[in-house]
Amino acid sequence: MKRETSEKLFKHSVNVIPGGVNSPVRACKSVGTDPLFIERADGCRLFDADGNSYIDYVGSWGPMILGHRHPEVIKAIENVLNRGTSFGAPTDLEAELADLVIDAVPSIDMVRMVNSGTEATMSAVRLARGFTGRDLIIKFDGCYHGHADTLLVEAGSGVATLNIPGSPGVPEAVTQYTLSLPFNDIDSVKEVIEKRGAEIACIIIEPVAGNMGMVPPAEGFLEELRAITEKNGIILIFDEVMTGFRVAHGGAQEGYGISPDITTLGKIIGGGLPVGAYGGRREIMEHIAPQGPVYQAGTLSGNPVAMAAGIATLKQIKQPGFYDSLNEKTERLVKGLKNAADSAGIKTTADSIGSMFGMFFTGQAVDNFADAKTSNLELFSAYYKGMREKGIYLAPSQFEAGFVSAAHSDEDIDTTIKAAEAVMGEIA
Repeated sequence: MKRETSEKLFKHSVNVIPGGVNSPVRACKSVGTDPLFIERADGCRLFDADGNSYIDYVGSWGPMILGHRHPEVIKAIENVLNRGTSFGAPTDLEAELADLVIDAVPSIDMVRMVNSGTEATMSAVRLARGFTGRDLIIKFDGCYHGHADTLLVEAGSGVATLNIPGSPGVPEAVTQYTLSLPFNDIDSVKEVIEKRGAEIACIIIEPVAGNMGMVPPAEGFLEELRAITEKNGIILIFDEVMTGFRVAHGGAQEGYGISPDITTLGKIIGGGLPVGAYGGRREIMEHIAPQGPVYQAGTLSGNPVAMAAGIATLKQIKQPGFYDSLNEKTERLVKGLKNAADSAGIKTTADSIGSMFGMFFTGQAVDNFADAKTSNLELFSAYYKGMREKGIYLAPSQFEAGFVSAAHSDEDIDTTIKAAEAVMGEIA
């Protein structure tokens, strides 16, 4: 494949943007290559600046559940552009999207729109602290909840990909209030709560981890978290920025039958535009200003263009059979990728939940971040580069999930599996 234009663009970008990218994982440093610069997208395909075409399993890191440039989403965006792009004042679209979110997620009585997943999780933690009057929070190793200081402890996503143990600029005075425990280890949670339960404001968790690669919760883990938090007056926050509307219409909490106190959302509810949200029980949400004393604000929160794209997306995914078809394609893809590795004698573990999937280059089960880090990163790097050369666009990190969209056809899935068979054979 030609790479000259992408290389030229990257060479310029590194002089004017730190690392040449505006989000670290995009730099592709962990897989030993440089990023592709994307010119356009359509359906399940990306087209780079050199004209190469790729079947896309990143989907802008999750939100493109309908595929790129879905006609109803584009139409909604075009219609609202005739009204303006930003007002800094309420519009009818904000309440309409809020209604769709509340209708889909039963644990949410009220919802506040923000501009990113980081804003959503940061605000949710502040709200939990304000509501309980406590300071400590519990998160889990390898779970990434955005780059707010409080949550940038033992984080996943780009922090894991670049092997950054923490981050300069985050004072110990901030992180001392954050306790990070092993994912899927309920005993460690019980031990901490037994000692310091009266100080803990909240537990925040990705109900299905997606930022250490895709790792599902162990049987009973979420149920026990819910029981222990209720018993001790601790707010349970589900970070469903990635899983919301992705693993099921009502998110992971629908699939596992758990009702958290607060839920954070993003990705899909913006239809590909920047957006985030947090919502929960009415008695908690009413503590947010201007109704309550917990302050949070945003000039562009509820942006009409993002709201319109989100409304169009959430209406489309409500159609009968939408998730059945999407999930079946994802299961078939993962089975094919796993079989390709097995046939080549390469040890992997792979799984999917809804249309979210992951594959680790390790022979052992992956239940937590420590297990994920046993993956063979050299093999993953070779796999990533081989698949990209064959026109398959994957996340450039072992510690990121993949996503299937409604725009992926059976032929696209077959093409991807055939590419994997060839690449696995080459790198074995």
